[in-house]
Parts: sequence; C-alpha cells; structure tokens
Amino acid sequence: MSGNKSSGVRYGMVIDIDKCTGCKACSVACQQENNVPFREDETNKLRSITWLEVFYLDNGKPYPEHRKAYMPRPCLHCDSSHQPYPYPPCTFVCPVNATHRDEETGLVNHIPVRCIGCRYCISACSYHARYFNWWDPKWPEPMEEMLTPDVSTRMRGVVEKCTMCVHRLQLAKERAFMEGRRELEEGEYVPACVESCPAKAMTFGNLLDSHSEVAKLAKSRHAFRLLERLKTKPKVYYLSSQDWIRKLADNVI
Repeated sequence: MSGNKSSGVRYGMVIDIDKCTGCKACSVACQQENNVPFREDETNKLRSITWLEVFYLDNGKPYPEHRKAYMPRPCLHCDSSHQPYPYPPCTFVCPVNATHRDEETGLVNHIPVRCIGCRYCISACSYHARYFNWWDPKWPEPMEEMLTPDVSTRMRGVVEKCTMCVHRLQLAKERAFMEGRRELEEGEYVPACVESCPAKAMTFGNLLDSHSEVAKLAKSRHAFRLLERLKTKPKVYYLSSQDWIRKLADNVI
C-alpha cells in the first residue's frame, strides 16, 4: 500500500454549528438514502445504527448565560494517523482490508461482504462513527419499497458506517462520462445529508479546489476539527464563532 497520495480530489464537508437547528433532517435522510435498518424497539442505543449522529451541546452554565448547540457527526473520513502510519486508524487495524481510504477521492470506504465482524475498526475509531449490525435487516411491508436500489443492504455480523453516499459519486461519474466529461463540476456529487439540510448548515465538495465553497469555509478562522490533537486529519470541518464550542471539540487546551 502506498503513502498518502493526492489525485487532486479530496472530498470533505464543512458543518456550521451556528446554523444547525438540531432538526435531524440530515440523520433521517442518511438512514433513508443508505437503507440503514431500524428496529421496532430503538430504546437500546448501544445496539442502534445511526450513521449520522446529532449531538446536543451546552456550555454548562445556568440561565441567563446558558447556551446550547447541535453537532451532526458523520464518519469524518480521516486522512492519516500518526507517522509512520499515514493511514486512518480504522484502515490500519482491519485484518481483511475491508476498509480502506480511496486514494482518488480521499473517502474512507467499507466493504461489508469482506468484513468478518472483528470490530477492530470500531475500537480504533476516535469518533465512534462505526456501528456493528447485530440483526438481519427487516422492513415491514410495504416499507421495503422505499429502499434505495443503488445501495446494498448489509447482513448481520458486519460493521457499517457513513460512506458520504459514495453511490451518488458513481452516478455522477456515469452522467459526466455520458456527456463526454472526465471531471465533475461542483454540486454534481452531494450526499443526502447535505442536500436535505433546511438550514444550509452543511457544505460538501473538493477540499483541494481552492475555488470551491467547501475549501473556502475550511480555511475560515472559525473552522476547526474534532480532536485535532490526535492528528487523524478529518475531512469534516466545523464552523462556530463561539469559543466554548471550540473548547468542547478539544481544539483549545
């Protein structure tokens, strides 16, 4: 496996926490788009599968200084871990190479049919962004008709995670090929969570394209990444003008 090469494309996301209202439309859209299974009893959240969690944050102060915010957290699609291991931690520990970083896009992909369910990647993930599938997926009739045909359902005994709707990338590439183009234009490939956000708090695109909106936002003075001191180099950035949120992200010590 080669080092951290760049193809000129590194897909990433910027989430503006100051805009997020916590409506969880992104989480619902993610579940719908990617055929994420659910159970009749979802009270045990240790066994639930939610590719995109929305966390509640508060500054811990009483009224009138009390402040709150919401933080959506998909898979952060890390770029590397500590040297001399220039790979995301989850990919480095997988014994069957079921998860890997795509050098052409920067996305961290997972192949469920190759996964043996050892859950090493769950332990290695610093952001708790992977989930183990404890049951075979079931959808009551007629809900199986809502399934996205471009996304395979996963069997029990495997790990699953946010893919940034990589199937949409393949569809966008196919459309571009039919039009005689090799490069995608900004906005042609957008994950379901970004498309569904009513507050427009989520922006997606190529972080290496200096002219893209996501690259400009990632360079903002209000931009930060979760647990940045771990040097995992997530490709999901957050924006906030509030210092207490940045401190909760462990970005300010």
